[in-house]
Amino acid sequence: MASTCEQVEQGKTSWPELVGETGTSAASTIENENPLVDARIILEGTIITQVYICDRVLVWVNDRGITVRTPMIG
Repeated sequence: MASTCEQVEQGKTSWPELVGETGTSAASTIENENPLVDARIILEGTIITQVYICDRVLVWVNDRGITVRTPMIG
């Protein structure tokens, strides 16, 4: 039986095409394309712990809510 991480990583793991989109739109697209992940919108400059979480996708946005980095699992 595959672990949760193996199952998640069998789907799409990064979304470079979403840079420039709104964070809410990007998060919705991510969760639709890989329903095993939880997309979280994070304001650029926010300090977070550098822990790899295989079912999390961080959507980094600027102060206008626009995605500024490629969202990827981790």
